[in-house]
Amino acid sequence: MTEFRDQDLAGTRFEKVSLRGATFHDVGLKDAGLRAVDLTGAQFRGVLLNRVRMRGVELVDVEISGELQNVVVNGVDIAPLVDAELNRRMPDRAKMRPDDGDGFREAWAILERLWDGTVAHARTLPEAMLHRSVDDEWSFIQTLRHLGFASATWVERMILGDAAPWHPLDLPWDEAPGWEGIPWDREARPTLDEVLAVRRERQATVRRVMQSLTEEQLAAEVTCIEPGWPRLEDFPVKECLRTVLNEEWEHRLYAERDLAVLERVEKEES
Repeated sequence: MTEFRDQDLAGTRFEKVSLRGATFHDVGLKDAGLRAVDLTGAQFRGVLLNRVRMRGVELVDVEISGELQNVVVNGVDIAPLVDAELNRRMPDRAKMRPDDGDGFREAWAILERLWDGTVAHARTLPEAMLHRSVDDEWSFIQTLRHLGFASATWVERMILGDAAPWHPLDLPWDEAPGWEGIPWDREARPTLDEVLAVRRERQATVRRVMQSLTEEQLAAEVTCIEPGWPRLEDFPVKECLRTVLNEEWEHRLYAERDLAVLERVEKEES
């Protein structure tokens, strides 16, 4: 197997070449041209497809999960259609992009209520199942660890000014570049109760911020350029909080999806 690592292959031409089963990790394909390319069965994770143009493509049995903006298919921007359908199916989803303090407080209360139900759902399974991955996604416990990282990042670091709010169980996203001083142990196997203890503290912190949120604070911007992540200047408080809401909403849906699979697996194995 040929391996290319830390090389600049800009401008390389591949023609009538088989890359079947190849792995691309941390690879830049900006402005690449793909013609008569077979991507059947390809898996894309953490991939940026901004400003991509596709012509003469066949999209059959394709599943896409991610953020959609200005996605034009056969002349139709499908992003608003998808957004409206998701809001129809889940009316609380529309409340996850609030503009005022009361809206943020309502959204957080909804998320805590929904997550209570999801945790109760998870507890119906043997704890070992909560460490199992479905389709190479995070396990349930890893998902909770990631949400701890998200709350620490956007609320404790950016809004409250703690440059290093990390807990050893915090888990960044898989494609993150890695930073000195930020924990990242994907293989750790804490118990559910250990993870929930950290999570409840983080939830309480977010709740306190939401409860005391004023319109002046909501209109403010924050800066954190200390070592770590993110390093941002003049970033809107509103967007920090919306990021947390989005993380909590989307990852609960992923968790419920995977718990349903694990329930079926548990029945088959018992």
